Amino acid sequence: MNNFQWVWQYVKANRKKIVLALSLFIISTGLILVNPYIMGLIVDQVIDAHQDALLVPLLVLMIGITVVRTVTRYLYQILVEQTGQNAIFDLRESMYAKLHELDFDFFNHTRVGDIMTRMTGDTDAIRHFISWVSYQILECVFYFIVSIIVMITINWQLTLALVVVTPVIYILTQAMAKAQHPVFFAIRQSFSRLNSMVEENISGNRIVKSLVREDYEIAKFSAHNADYKQQNMAAAKVSKRFLPWQDGIANSLNVIALIFGGYLVIQNKMTLGDLIVFNGYLWMLNQPMRMSGWLINDTERFLASCVKIRQMLATKPAIQPKSADQTKRIRGNVMFDHVSFHFQDDPDNAILADISFTAKAGQTIGIIGETGSGKTTLINLISRFYDASTGQVLIDGRDIREYAPRQLRDNISMVMQDVFLFSNSIKENIAFGRPQMARDLIQTVAQVADADEFIERMPEGYETIVGERGVGLSGGQKQRISLARALAKDPAILILDDTTSAVDMETETKIQHELAKMMTKKTTFIIANRISSVRDADLILLLEKGRVVESGTHTELMRRHGQYYEVFQKQLGLEKGEQIGTAK
Repeated sequence: MNNFQWVWQYVKANRKKIVLALSLFIISTGLILVNPYIMGLIVDQVIDAHQDALLVPLLVLMIGITVVRTVTRYLYQILVEQTGQNAIFDLRESMYAKLHELDFDFFNHTRVGDIMTRMTGDTDAIRHFISWVSYQILECVFYFIVSIIVMITINWQLTLALVVVTPVIYILTQAMAKAQHPVFFAIRQSFSRLNSMVEENISGNRIVKSLVREDYEIAKFSAHNADYKQQNMAAAKVSKRFLPWQDGIANSLNVIALIFGGYLVIQNKMTLGDLIVFNGYLWMLNQPMRMSGWLINDTERFLASCVKIRQMLATKPAIQPKSADQTKRIRGNVMFDHVSFHFQDDPDNAILADISFTAKAGQTIGIIGETGSGKTTLINLISRFYDASTGQVLIDGRDIREYAPRQLRDNISMVMQDVFLFSNSIKENIAFGRPQMARDLIQTVAQVADADEFIERMPEGYETIVGERGVGLSGGQKQRISLARALAKDPAILILDDTTSAVDMETETKIQHELAKMMTKKTTFIIANRISSVRDADLILLLEKGRVVESGTHTELMRRHGQYYEVFQKQLGLEKGEQIGTAK
């Protein structure tokens, strides 16, 4: 399927508009043929033959035709623009739905700026082609064919003299299209890199300011901006090579018509009125030649944009969606059976290696380890954001691959390490997973997360709008709202990835106490750096370089005097009042 056939899938829903637009197009372009003919009659019949009575009717007819043609042209342009807007609306819907279908692997390898370019610049290039370029091409083809036919009926010799230059225009157009094709792909790639750089800089503006790196970032932007300018200048240079020749040859038609046509009139091989009619149609031959270069440019932009969008739409998620079965609510038994994991594009670097453990429904599993030990990757396998490379992850005795991803995740809540809040009210952020959740339940989970008190102190309480990504809230406040959002789903499996790292010890203890009341019926995974966050867990896993080096309860691990014991000793000096004698 070529790009034109592909885009037709989004256009064909507007068939009625297209048929009506084509009908108006035929009327409008057909009327264009009439006025030059009337002008010839005025010269031959009114001026030369002195039939003055015909002047007013002929002028009124010309005015009437011009009005009708103007109205019909306006109407079909509006219809074509509506068709383009409708098609792009459907295309953007497809693209946005596709983004939600794709998994972590796609976003790990695709820049945000590249995605935004596809959603904005690329879709607009397609809209421009549908709404403007398409009917311009149709007009040019119609004008070219009809003008030659009409001109031949007036004088075939003069027509032949003009047509002999058209092969040169065709050769130039083909050469220009070939030269522009790679240039527009380079422009599109450069624009994507520029977008990505700007998006990253805006997101990290606080880091830039805190480290006083504004000059560096401005210089980096200037480099990307210069590259984008250079790519556009390369496209302009291609146009510079071809467009003057195309315009020059097209304009030469007027000179040929004037000189050779005048000669034919002098030789009485055509009348003056015929020459005026001929010149009246000449622009219909001239315009397609002049427009060909510009239309080639826009078509190449369209083709480059289609390629990038089609690539995204054709991307298959590594975890294929499937229909949810009728399985009842997940109980929460989780088992890792010799699980190993590596990213598909880096098979030699094992993130997890031979992980085995069992978590029964209602148990709490603590996971600790150094940064990069694989903690977050492990819990991502439970939600099936990735699939294990080898081994099995089982939930309630079933291989996790047998569950529909959406059904599985509907029973799991995660508080991720990178806390994200939407630019909505606090109430809407907490109830994001359960939009119809009652206000009193929202407040209950906020109390468990120790968020209710500071929320009530805010200007509009739970209706307070938080800024983008939670701007205006402290790290601890964002973590507590995120925890409340996870609890609001009432999941069978609760995953807390370093949830209380930004809160003080007193607040952490309070949150743990409240969570303990809710976690008796939930299988809970707690990733933490502080042992105080996991010491009451039913099973603690100590990870190192993707492997479980120690596992057991806090008491069991302390008795072994191994790595866990060493970590605990190191943290004693950091945690006020903690003593080895308090170990259970």
